[in-house]
Amino acid sequence: MDALVRLDDVRKSFGATRAVDGVCASVPVGRVTGLVGADGAGKTTLLRLMAGLLAPDGGTVSASDALGYMPQRFGLYEDLTVAENLSLYADLRGLAPAEQGDTFARLLSFSGLAGFETRLAGKLSGGMKQKLGLACALVATPRLLLLDEPSVGVDPVSRRELWRMVHELADQGVAVVWSTAYLDEAERCHSVLLLDQGRLIYDGPPKDLTQRMRGRSFAVRGIMDRRVVQAAARRHVGVADALIQGAAVRLVLAEGAAVPAAAELGAPQAVVEPVAPRFEDAFIALLDRHGGPVPALPEIVHHPRPRGGAVVEARDLVRRFGDFTAVDHVGFDVAPGEIFGLLGPNGAGKSTTFRMLCGLMEPSSGVARVAGIDLASAAPEAKQRLGYMSQKFSLYPDLSVRQNLDFFAGVYGLSGARRKAVCGAMLDVFALGPMADTNAGQLPLGFKQRLALAAAILHGPDILFLDEPTSGVDPLVRREFWGHINTLAGDGVAVLVTTHFLDEAEYCDRIGIVYRGRLIAVGSPEEIKASARNPEQPDPTLEDAFIALVEACDREERS
Repeated sequence: MDALVRLDDVRKSFGATRAVDGVCASVPVGRVTGLVGADGAGKTTLLRLMAGLLAPDGGTVSASDALGYMPQRFGLYEDLTVAENLSLYADLRGLAPAEQGDTFARLLSFSGLAGFETRLAGKLSGGMKQKLGLACALVATPRLLLLDEPSVGVDPVSRRELWRMVHELADQGVAVVWSTAYLDEAERCHSVLLLDQGRLIYDGPPKDLTQRMRGRSFAVRGIMDRRVVQAAARRHVGVADALIQGAAVRLVLAEGAAVPAAAELGAPQAVVEPVAPRFEDAFIALLDRHGGPVPALPEIVHHPRPRGGAVVEARDLVRRFGDFTAVDHVGFDVAPGEIFGLLGPNGAGKSTTFRMLCGLMEPSSGVARVAGIDLASAAPEAKQRLGYMSQKFSLYPDLSVRQNLDFFAGVYGLSGARRKAVCGAMLDVFALGPMADTNAGQLPLGFKQRLALAAAILHGPDILFLDEPTSGVDPLVRREFWGHINTLAGDGVAVLVTTHFLDEAEYCDRIGIVYRGRLIAVGSPEEIKASARNPEQPDPTLEDAFIALVEACDREERS
């Protein structure tokens, strides 16, 4: 099969860090090649080498010059409109004026940006920015398309459409390289290049790597407390990985390990049964950096809270921006110790609801109450009871990691020896010590997210708001985050979280799906999946159910 990229013993270092270490691989035409690895594995560096934006220190890179490249960070002009960005890229790529109208119409329709042509790129949501970036990369159909984590911040409906478009391009003979931290996406690729610390450790079809895990993946069903079973499984010597999946706990066994009895996991009434392996199981096993206890949070954070009653209350919340209703009579409660997931497509109103419940935005009508405090009358008092991690990295990029932690500890009223001890503990718990004096803006994405979570919880809040906390981070960091979140929920902290990664939504106790500003479904992950069960789809995933609910809402709107 013809290759549009050939890598021969490619090496690239930044100071003492070897980002790419002797990689040999090729990218064939007409295929989608996944570039997979943990944060810092070398994915972005390798893509930039393919694009000719970096020169290798050793080895050779041969790649087609008819390429499109979409960087990880939004690289378009925020002061230009959607249409102006498309026009600029069309001119840069030499697209004839006569062809631009049809091309723009097709790309706007595909990306869901039709109707937003006059909106400034800087005013788009995170997911819409990603779609515009891809549209600009496709203005002139390339022979080689390099995509650096294009689906970060993109909702499941748009992500499914994005994959359909990419596979259509591959069918037309385009070679696509898709870098991703979402391992369900790796399963959609024809082949994957799996990197670890700059080295290529697997090159081939994802299904071949997945099949190595046959007989090692199990589910523990019929359990009372998922978090207790998960914690027990992580301590078991034969368990390589334990992950909450809806009402069950998914286990991956170490090679050659015996299947643990349900009683060994603290759930004698449960059933441990085999399930089909996933690519993520193989990824975790191959990297062999998993399991064991999550580092303990300091006492100010990790302590019991009183139970009983709702501590987050949304009552008939409405938020209008002029004639546009972003949140339309939304209502729900969150109890102490409950993890409530708020899901929805880009622009559905999730972040606006979040901001009203955090006291960052006033509702047009309705009531937002936190810990029994009406945010309309006592927002400052309520804010001391909550922690908030925003969708966009909102810490101070020109302050060091240590300075950011010290600043936020002061904002939350910590002082003296206690303040110093908490900041030191957070550096240790989140493995930020080696980067303590690095400016926050220079951190890799996974470490930025760690710092943001540390700053949100260092004062020991009773309520925690997490707006897409693991967007773009790899499965190892995601497990670490959810270990901390489960610990806090076990202490009685009420957690409200948004996510576009629906495997992650399985970790929630209940989820609510918001669409066009309205709450269209509320229930446990199992209840939401059951609502989409039918003869054609007897075992729907949460993504299947999410899309079915959104499509049903659209049909109802049209009728």
